[in-house]
Amino acid sequence: MTTVAMAATDGMLHFELSLAHEVFAAAPAGVTVPWYDFTVCGPAAVRVGRFRLEPDAGLDRLRQADTVIVPGWADIDEEPPAPLVDAVREAHEAGARVASLCTGAFVLAAAGLLDGRRATTHWAHTDALAALHPRVEVDPDVLYVDNGSVLTSAGKAAALDLCLHLVRLDLGSSVANAVARRLVVPPHRAGGQAQFVTTPVPEQDDHPLAALFPWVIERLDRPLTVEDLARRAGMSSRHLGRHFRAVTGTTPLQWLLTQRIRHAQELLEKTDDAIDTIATATGMGTATTLRRHFNRTLGVPPDAYRRTFRSRTR
Repeated sequence: MTTVAMAATDGMLHFELSLAHEVFAAAPAGVTVPWYDFTVCGPAAVRVGRFRLEPDAGLDRLRQADTVIVPGWADIDEEPPAPLVDAVREAHEAGARVASLCTGAFVLAAAGLLDGRRATTHWAHTDALAALHPRVEVDPDVLYVDNGSVLTSAGKAAALDLCLHLVRLDLGSSVANAVARRLVVPPHRAGGQAQFVTTPVPEQDDHPLAALFPWVIERLDRPLTVEDLARRAGMSSRHLGRHFRAVTGTTPLQWLLTQRIRHAQELLEKTDDAIDTIATATGMGTATTLRRHFNRTLGVPPDAYRRTFRSRTR
């Protein structure tokens, strides 16, 4: 069982606190794998906006966690409290994976965890983060950044994307998808997608892409092209590209490739199918093509991913 500790002090944003609790505190219905041991850590009672929060343990408990979550810091012009900064730094030194949500990046930066690393935060505060911490390589255009032991996310919805990314790393795509279904959000948005998009998901059933997404997901085994998607949506390829950029922050082909890779992950996790079979089922055509895209996207070949995932879940 992986332990997740969330830091909670006065001056944090309640949305990110609630979001992390919703993802890590309880398993979705039907998920039978061992779930996270989740703890809220803070000094005595904490005032979060208009809410009062009673932590389960002190900040020193962060050092015992496998993963530490640092929610958004409300006032970026105010230095985070030294006990919080020290506890986060000590947790990382003890081997914890540390992830910040939204402006929680300012806490990680104050702890020195972002020095020399690429990082992000809410687009409205990226300039301030870069000015306050010049040793940090601030990327204002992405949803989240995964440096392995240190992760940062942009605001609100992107914070949820990062939490789902952590679940996917720990427990696999099918479990992360189950969490996403419970929260009624898209199961995956890649961290490299644009941070500022018109609408993260179609808001209405009559949106031009609302029916296209499920249609594509059901046909990932087919060699779909942009022209196929445009024809199905009843628009030109150029018009389709504009809609995709507004809704997903990426191109139709990149979105389609991401769905194929995620489907391949699920098949590697849940079946013993050969790589050639999975390549056909995901529309990649050949095992060589699947291996190339899988390795480029996830940093490991499909065979190694399957072995690592099954070893971890055992």
